Amino acid sequence: MRQTKSTNSILRKLLANLKKQSNQNKVKIWASLASNLSKPARIQRTVNLTHLERYGKAGETLVVPGKVLGTGVLSKKMTVAAWRFSEKAFQKINKTGTAISIDELMKKNPAGKKVRIIG
Repeated sequence: MRQTKSTNSILRKLLANLKKQSNQNKVKIWASLASNLSKPARIQRTVNLTHLERYGKAGETLVVPGKVLGTGVLSKKMTVAAWRFSEKAFQKINKTGTAISIDELMKKNPAGKKVRIIG
């Protein structure tokens, strides 16, 4: 069986950056995130805001290796990084917390301190 790669060039660049950052800083969270994102789209995680509200803590940084959907309400102030956001989820998160891309998170926190993968 032939292995296929993602045709999304932005995702491939992100995966390369995650692996590079993991090797440079010796941080396992970026390698784990790259592994999760390199899976086929049908297997990637989707997380609703209710899941983030239930399992996330106020002031925490959460990473979703997939897509964040807008079902539910987010009342806690937290930073959420993800590969993709639905339009509603992005708006709801930015009302109380911060929604950023995984690239932005890597630039802000290259050591990956106090970052949790959820989903």
